[in-house]
Amino acid sequence: MGFSVSGSAALVFVAMFIGFGMFYSATANGFENVNDARDAQADRTLEQQNTAIDVTDVTYNTTADSLNVTVVNTGSTDLTVADVDLLADNVYLTGYRTAVDGDETTDIWLPEERLVVNATGLTTDPGRVKVVTGPGVSAVETTQVVS
Repeated sequence: MGFSVSGSAALVFVAMFIGFGMFYSATANGFENVNDARDAQADRTLEQQNTAIDVTDVTYNTTADSLNVTVVNTGSTDLTVADVDLLADNVYLTGYRTAVDGDETTDIWLPEERLVVNATGLTTDPGRVKVVTGPGVSAVETTQVVS
C-alpha cells in the first residue's frame, strides 16, 4: 500500500470524526431541549395537582349591580391574584377588585387564605360564576341573589 491509500484513509477517518462531532452536537442539544420541556411539563402538572380552590360564596346584589365571590385556596400551591380569571355566565370579567384576607394590595394568595372578588357594573344576575387559577384549576358555583 502506498501513501495515497493511507492518506486517503486518514482523510476519510478525519472527515467521519468531524461529521460525527457535528451530528452528536445537534442531537445532544435536541435531546436536551426535549428533556427540559418534559421537566417543565412535569413541574406544571405537579403544580396543577397541588392546586385546589373552593368557591364558598357567590352573591349578586340587584340593588348595587355587584357580584361578590369568595374563594378559598384549599391546595398547597401559592397562587398569584393577577393570574386569577373570573367568568360570569361565560362572560370574561375584567376590572374587578380583589382582596386576600382583607388586604387589597397583595398579589400573593397563599394556601388556606380567602380571596374576595368584587365585580361591579353587571346589569343582570349571571346565574353562575367560574373562577380559574393561574395553573388552570377552576371551580364553578351558582349565584345567590340578594337585594
